[in-house]
Amino acid sequence: MHKILFPEANNKYIKTAATKLSEHGVCEPILDQCDIATASRKVANGEVDAMVAGIDSSSRDIILACRDQIGIAGQGSSKEKKTFSSLFVAALPDGRRYIISDGATCKNPTAEQLADIVALVNDAATKILNEPPLVAMLSFSTFGSGGKDPSMDRIAKAIELIHERRPEIIVDGEMQLDAAVNERIGEKKSPHNSKVAGHANVLITPDINSGNILYKSLEQFASAKLAGPILLGFNRPVSDLSRGSTAEDIVFTTECLVKLV
Repeated sequence: MHKILFPEANNKYIKTAATKLSEHGVCEPILDQCDIATASRKVANGEVDAMVAGIDSSSRDIILACRDQIGIAGQGSSKEKKTFSSLFVAALPDGRRYIISDGATCKNPTAEQLADIVALVNDAATKILNEPPLVAMLSFSTFGSGGKDPSMDRIAKAIELIHERRPEIIVDGEMQLDAAVNERIGEKKSPHNSKVAGHANVLITPDINSGNILYKSLEQFASAKLAGPILLGFNRPVSDLSRGSTAEDIVFTTECLVKLV
């Protein structure tokens, strides 16, 4: 059973979640009150398999500790990757699940960074979802309907890079949210019988503003259950919880995280 470290062990929601995770056999929770840097070193050293933190700590502190102690995947190799990202898993009351990125980490991604984010999220989604990832690059525009805009150019370049580097990834865009998830609208707005339009289960937003607003909107207006943010691109899996997380959120986040170990 995977060992998951909870360094904010004194938090009441962490304690409740840890009990449920243990009872349900999701993981072996390791409750060890310590600072985030120390916790990250324990993850890096292999004392535990992953870490769930953030309910009492800032995202900045966790991300910097992950960067400095755990390290960014691929650094120092010929295929060095410098982009790290995050995802949220949104479980809607009707049973649908969507993965959203990036609403927590990369503020204004370049085309190169967007391509990296798609690759990172696709690989994680393959493990988290029970179906193949269908990746939609979200925008205010659908396949050129918005005219010309630098954000659309970045998406087009990112898709070009993805097709060159990871042709197995099923990605399309740019497209509006309704065209991405509504089959009728997707079919109407897609000029090329897109495999993604109307069927997307992975939603890539053009910047952190739109990503953050999207996931919080699903939580507040659609009663979605949210897991995350789960950080991507580091040498070990880590979740940076929202400071508003409940015990249920922590359990769901950990259930998703262990699939990445």
